[in-house]
Order: sequence, then C-alpha cells, then structure tokens
Amino acid sequence: MALFGTDGVRGLANGPLTADLALSLAQATAVVLGQGRSAEARRAAGKRPTAVVARDPRISGEFLSAAVAAGLASSGVDVLDAGVLPTPATAFLISDIDADFGVMVSASHNPAPDNGIKIFARGGVKLPDEVEQRIEYAIAGQKLQPTGPHVGRIRRFADAEDRYVVHLLQSLPHPLDGLHVVLDCAHGAAAGVSPDAFRDAGARVTVIGADPDGLNINDGVGSTHLDQLAVEVLRTGADLGIAHDGDADRCLAVDAQGNIIDGDQIMAILAVAMKDRGVLTKDTLVATVMSNLGLHRAMAERGIRVLQTNVGDRYVLEEMNAHGYAIGGEQSGHVIMSEFATTGDGLLTGLHLMAEMARQGKSLAELASIMTVFPQVLVNVKGVDRTRVADAGVSAAVAAAEAELGDSGRVLLRASGTEQLVRVMVEAENVEQAQRIADELAAVVLERLAL
Repeated sequence: MALFGTDGVRGLANGPLTADLALSLAQATAVVLGQGRSAEARRAAGKRPTAVVARDPRISGEFLSAAVAAGLASSGVDVLDAGVLPTPATAFLISDIDADFGVMVSASHNPAPDNGIKIFARGGVKLPDEVEQRIEYAIAGQKLQPTGPHVGRIRRFADAEDRYVVHLLQSLPHPLDGLHVVLDCAHGAAAGVSPDAFRDAGARVTVIGADPDGLNINDGVGSTHLDQLAVEVLRTGADLGIAHDGDADRCLAVDAQGNIIDGDQIMAILAVAMKDRGVLTKDTLVATVMSNLGLHRAMAERGIRVLQTNVGDRYVLEEMNAHGYAIGGEQSGHVIMSEFATTGDGLLTGLHLMAEMARQGKSLAELASIMTVFPQVLVNVKGVDRTRVADAGVSAAVAAAEAELGDSGRVLLRASGTEQLVRVMVEAENVEQAQRIADELAAVVLERLAL
C-alpha cells in the first residue's frame, strides 16, 4: 500500500500516522532530499542542509512535528521550527531562505483527530510521484547517522510570520482601504497571521474561528462550513467574508448578501483582472474537470482559454509549471498564483480578490456576476466496479444525456481514486434537469457495474 496519497501522508494521528512513522519518514526524507547539490554545497562550506518545519494547531501536530524535527536533526539536517503557520507560508519560507526542503504537519480541512505530513522540495514545490516513491523506499534503507558536530540543530524560526506577511503585502496591486471583511480562520493555521495581514493591507477586519485549542480545527467553521461566516457578514454589514481551511491553502468567500462565491468564481475574477493588467500568461487559466461550465463560458467570452486537468491541485500545478501559466485552481478554493506562490494560498487569494474590489470600486457580487454558475449535481454511486466505467451501456447512456443537454449542460463520469464508487456529475441550466439526468445515469451505472 502506497504511503503517499494525493497530498502527502495523511491518516488518524496515533492510528496509522504515528510518531515512529513521522520519525522514519523524516529520516528517509533527509536521505533523499538532503543529498542534492545545494546540500552538498553547504557541506563543502562546512554547513549542514537546512529544512523548515511547521504545523497547523491541531493537538497531534505537537508530537508529530517534534518527531519530524528529531528525525531530520538526527540525520544531520538543521531544522528551523516555524511553529504554527499556513502551508503556503511554509512553502514560501523554504524558497525565501533557500532551504533544501521543508515539512508541513497538517491534515488541511480534515477533522482534528486526523493529521498529515506534506513535504516540499527546494524552492517550496511539491514532490513529484517518483520522489515520493524514493522516500517510501528509503524508509526501509540505511539511515544517515552522523555524530559529533555533524548532527543537526533545531532552532526557532523567529521571524517566519513577518517574512510571510511582508511577502503577501508586497504582492498586492492595490490597497484594501475602505473594505470591511469578516475572516473565518477555521480555528486553524491562519488564526495567528491572516487577521494581521488583512489589517496591514488596509482592510477593516472582523474575525471568527480564530481561537484554536488543538481540538476545534475545522469544527463547524472554515471553508467547509460557510454558514457562520454568512451570518456574521450580514450581522456586521461587511463587504464580504473570506474563509480559510485548517492549513489556509484554500479561500472561499461570501458576498455582502451572504451568497457563496466559490473557487471557480474567484478564479474568473482574478483571471480577468490579470488579463486586463497584461500578466495572464498566454491568456490561459488552468482548472480541473470539475470546474463549472459557467467558468468556461465566461472565460471564452473574454478571450481566456481554460485548460482542464484531473481533480487535485497537484495536477493543476503540474500543468502550470510545465507551461508557465500564471493562475489555476479548483472549485474548492485552491487557487495558485504562480508569480507569488508555489502552492494554493488562501491568504494571497483573499487579499488579491479584495484588491480587485478596491481597484474597481465594485462589490463582490458585481465582480462575480461575470460568471453564471450552472446548477451542478454530483451523485456518488457505491458498490460498483470503478474499473469498468467505460462500459458500453454506460457510455451509451452518457451519450444520450449529452445529446439531450446539447450546449446547455455537461456530463462527467469519474471513477474514484480511493473507493469502489463512480462519481456522476451533471450540469444543466436548471437544477431539476440536472438532478433527473444524474439520477438516471446513476441507475445505469449501478445496474451495469454492480459488484
């Protein structure tokens, strides 16, 4: 069974994800990533390889990050402990100080009992599959066991937050003066840094979900629970609300009327703004196959091409990196702006979204109106053989649904990467039609592919 999933190593803390595993994973990472040219150059200069380690505030992160730091230091790597910080801050700091690699301990939007370990290579970039496989193999191999002055040191990364906030502020094309935002920090990694960043950018800030106790991360708050945010925006009369997830690599929003503005709409706003400023590389936006049909239509009307990838921000990143595209992301709120970040950054995204509101003097609802969101229905069909999703009968049913929808909708069937189920997604001009077609296709999938 592969150790790495779509976003690092993740599982129940002290279930499959133990301190022993964290230690071994760190030691294996030191073997694979601590032996590159930059690390060897440091050794030649009498220095040791360097890694940045950070975590979100869930309680298990304390012992897991300690185990990671111990594994790295015992392997001759100097550790800069950044404490509780967003995942995108960790990625930025790795690049900013030219560290050899870094580790983020977080389970993102998952509940508090879970945790995860994300590893970034030099430059703050996610690892390709082949490097993850090398680390998995290295767990069972020979460890680095230096002695004396060659063991690593663990030090506090004292100015980590300040460096990150300065970076965010320097990226802004326009101050946020005059805007009132409600920030939902998900009781997560954004709690200590996001409010200051938005205030320093000129916004008036009301904060919720910023009292992490190690157990309440993502608990009824954050980007997966937007109800409280909408209520607070309406109560305070704010211009908008912005929600992060537990490690703050996502950004979703609500407008002044409490309507949800999802990742597709945010990408549409930012892509058009970037094109207007002449910084949208090849007039292209990268999105996944789950992005709304309305995004494709809105971008086509404005001369912007939408490239599609498989679901997962790592696939969006691969496409962006391969061709130098400037922006990409997911409906879930992972938005990547490659000029300023190597991964999704919820703070960066929220700041730039508000900067566009301030620049144009428009409300978020007005900006989001460039895109009409098509009703989208998703049905998970369980107990089926996902490997047979290309079955002739299923394909015929999909073709019939597509013929009925014509240019006014879309059908997507996708086998789950982790479970024995097939996801049926239908978009149409009205939700009743989308639901009917999705249910009909789901029935065909169940009949044809049942285990």
